[in-house]
Amino acid sequence: QKVKTGDKLNIYNLNFEDKIEQLKKKYNPSNEIVKENEDLIIENNDNFVVLNKQSGISVQGGTKSKKNIIDIFAKSNLFRDTKPFSVHRLDKDTSGVFIIAKNRETAQLLTSLFRLRKVYKTYLAICNGELILTDKGVLKDDLIRFENKKKIVEKAETKYEIIDKNNNATFIQLNPITGRKHQLRKQLFNLGNS
Repeated sequence: QKVKTGDKLNIYNLNFEDKIEQLKKKYNPSNEIVKENEDLIIENNDNFVVLNKQSGISVQGGTKSKKNIIDIFAKSNLFRDTKPFSVHRLDKDTSGVFIIAKNRETAQLLTSLFRLRKVYKTYLAICNGELILTDKGVLKDDLIRFENKKKIVEKAETKYEIIDKNNNATFIQLNPITGRKHQLRKQLFNLGNS
């Protein structure tokens, strides 16, 4: 039955956490490969894999992540003669295209291209509430983080374009100029949206 204005919904104790965990266990990044490159950058080498990363899966191991893409790929047939190298970051809770290099030389080259801004990242986000911004512009913030109780302030810049919005939500395109940890989330949070 379709939900319409004025309907009342009763939500019982649905355990979404269990459903999410089940989906994570079934997730196999090898099934999410978008492109496998063999000769675009360095001749006669299998260079990199581009995959569609699902939300909720870590890119690499950390203190709280038991399952991550790099470890999964290290055990796959794609990397039987080498090991996977992470080229860029993509937060655990972010879905999107992710590149894994198949050798150190390609990883270093792709990392340099990201650092020199020769590779551009585009993110699409739906934010809570209406962002009060011009249709296009640049978000500039001083983001604060702490390292061993030491306060570190980093400049963050992101180009944005509002695609659509209403009183409840904003659909926005984001292109980070700088690459700070959790930059987009922090900048949107600073605007009062997340």
